[in-house]
Amino acid sequence: MVKKFIRPYGSWKSPLTSDLIVSETVKLSEINIDGNDVYWLENRPFQNGRNVIVRLDENGNIKDSIPKGFNARTRAHEYGGGSYKVSKGVVYFSNYNDQRIYRCTPGDITPPQPVTPEGNYRYADFVIDQVQNRLICVREDHTSGNSNPTNSIVSICLEKENPVEVIISGNDFYSSPGMNSDNTHLCWLTWNHPNMPWDGTELWAGQLSADGKIAKSKRIAGARGESVFQPKWDSEGYIYFVSDRTGWWNLYRYKDEKTEALCPIDAEFGAPQWVFGLSTYAFVTENRIISACSKNGVWKLGFIKTSEKRFEYLKLPYTEVSSVCSANNSVYFIGGSFNSASSVIQLRMGTLETKVLKSSNKIKLNNEFISEPEIIKYKTGDNEVSHALVYLPKNRDYKGPEGEKPPLIVKTHGGPTSCVQTSLSFETQYWTSRGFAVADVNYRGSTGYGREYRQALNGKWGIADVQDCINAAKHLASSGIADKNSLIIKGGSAGGYTTMCALTFHDTFNAGVSYYGVSDLDALAKETHKFESRYLDALIGPYPEKKNVYFERSPINFAKKISCPMLFFQGLDDKVVPPSQSQRIYDALLKKGLPVAYSTFKDEQHGFRSSQNIKACFEAELYFYSKIFNIKIQDKIKPIKIENLKKEISNKKSRISKK
Repeated sequence: MVKKFIRPYGSWKSPLTSDLIVSETVKLSEINIDGNDVYWLENRPFQNGRNVIVRLDENGNIKDSIPKGFNARTRAHEYGGGSYKVSKGVVYFSNYNDQRIYRCTPGDITPPQPVTPEGNYRYADFVIDQVQNRLICVREDHTSGNSNPTNSIVSICLEKENPVEVIISGNDFYSSPGMNSDNTHLCWLTWNHPNMPWDGTELWAGQLSADGKIAKSKRIAGARGESVFQPKWDSEGYIYFVSDRTGWWNLYRYKDEKTEALCPIDAEFGAPQWVFGLSTYAFVTENRIISACSKNGVWKLGFIKTSEKRFEYLKLPYTEVSSVCSANNSVYFIGGSFNSASSVIQLRMGTLETKVLKSSNKIKLNNEFISEPEIIKYKTGDNEVSHALVYLPKNRDYKGPEGEKPPLIVKTHGGPTSCVQTSLSFETQYWTSRGFAVADVNYRGSTGYGREYRQALNGKWGIADVQDCINAAKHLASSGIADKNSLIIKGGSAGGYTTMCALTFHDTFNAGVSYYGVSDLDALAKETHKFESRYLDALIGPYPEKKNVYFERSPINFAKKISCPMLFFQGLDDKVVPPSQSQRIYDALLKKGLPVAYSTFKDEQHGFRSSQNIKACFEAELYFYSKIFNIKIQDKIKPIKIENLKKEISNKKSRISKK
C-alpha cells in the first residue's frame, strides 16, 4: 500500500496536467454510417478547435476525410451541429471559413469542391434526396445584414450552377428534415418566437411533387406547449418522433391519422436541441428500436419492442449516450461513464458486445486518481428538491490534514436548459486530483427530470438556479464535506450568469469564475443572435414590458454588492454574449478595489476551442485560487495579473491584527 503524503487540500501534485489534457483530448460528435464505413466528427483543440470528419473503413483504417485547411462546422443558430452528411462515398459538409457546402470523396486527391454559391448563408441538417439528386437542409440567410436572418428549408441540386431553391419557409425556425424510404415525402420540425425548441415545436409532413416541391402538407404533432424531437421515417411509412406531451420526452409513432405511444414512462428519450443533428434512437429491425433514455440525469441504452411497448435496459456501463445510429447489424453511439471518457462505441446486435472505435482522449490515468461522483438530491428554495453530482478529492499519493476540509468548486452548467456531463471529465479530475471537491449542479431548469423541472426556472432565472447552487454548497459544507470558508462558484455562458448572480445578491461564496457569462440582461435582450433573442421571454419575462425585472436581475447594475474576488474569461469574437458583458462588470469590480482578473482571447467565440487557450484557462484558474486561498501549489505555471491583490492581502493582515 502506497504511503500518502499529508498536504493541504488544493496543493496536491497531480499527473493530470493542463498540457496532457489539451494535447490528448478531442470532442466527438455526429456519427454517420455510409455502407460499411463509419464516420464521426472530431473537434481538435490542438488544431485550434478545427472540426474534422473522420472515417473508419471496413478494413479498420481510420483516416481524416477532409484535408487540412477545411473545418466542418456550421454557424447556423451560432451553436451549429448537423454539419455534414455522407452518401455513397461522397462527403458533404459545411466549411467554417466561408459557410459554403463542399463535397469530397475520402482518399481522392481532388480538393473539396463547393456546391453552394458564395454569400452570407449558413447551412445545417443535411438529408439526401436520391431521386432528385439533391441535398435538402436548413438554411440561414444573413444577406440582409441585420440580426434577424431568414430561416428556411432549401433544396440544393447537385448538378446545377445555381442550385439553391427554398422549398419551405414562413416560420422563424426549422430543423430535422427527413425523407421517407422511397423519397416521396418529407418531414420537418418548425417553431416560432418566443418558443425555444424545448418549449414547443411542430412536426409537419409533406408529399413531394415530381419537380421536388411540397405538393401538400399537414401538421402531425406538436404545439406551442409541446416539444417534438427527432422525427424519423421507418421502412413501413410510420413517422417516429419524441414528444413531451405527457411531461416527459417519450417516443411515439404516427401513420394514417393515428398516433400511438411506444413506451410511456417517466423518463426522457429526448434532449434540448441546442444544436442540429441530435439522435437518441435508431431502428434495429422492423419492430425493434434501440434508444437512449435519461432518468435522474443519467443516460442508459436499451431496446423497445414496438409490439410490447416497454423499455428493456441493456446492462452496459454507460451513463452518457448520444448520436445513436444503426447499420450492418450493429448500433453505433457516443458513450461514456463515470470512469471512462466519451468514445465512439460499436454494439454488435448478435452478442451485445461493445467495442471502442475511437476514444475522445489517450490519457491513461490510474483509477486511484479518478474521483467517481455521488448523485445527490437535497432540499432547496420553494420547498423543492435539486440535484448534483459530487466529486470528492482523490489522489493516490496524498490526503488532507486531519480535521481539514477541502475547498469546494460549485459548477453551474450553461444553457440554462441543459444538464451536467456524466462521462469522465478530465476537467473535473484536474481539480479533484489536486485536492478540490467539485459539485456539478443540475439546478432547476436542467433537462433529464421532465418538463415540470425544466420549466421550474421560467420567470426565476437568476433566482431558482442560484438558490440551488447556494444550497448545494451549504449542504456539502454542513455535511462536513467542504470547507465553508473556501467555497467557489464557476460557470460559463448562462452558468456564468448564475455565478455572478450568486456573488452579487448573496454572500455564500468566497470566490467566483465566469467564462463568457451574462452580466447585463437588458443588453443581452438587445444584442444576442436570433436563435436566443426571445429565450429570455420565458426565463425572465417579455421585453421591454418587464424591463424593470431585467434591470433588477442584472449583476452589472449591482456590482457594488459583490464582496469576493472574481476571475473572468472572454472570447472577443463571441456573438452570443458580447465581450462588453464581461468587460463592464470587470471594470466595476476593478474600481471597487476587489481582487479581479480578466483574460481575453481574440480568436475565440462562445466556448473555447484552441488548446493553448484552454490550457491558459486551467492554469489561470489554479493560480487564481492559489493566491486567493493562500494555497502553495506544486504546478509550475505562468502567473496572471490579479488586480487589487496586494490591497486585499493588506486588508486581510489588518483584519487579523485587529482580532
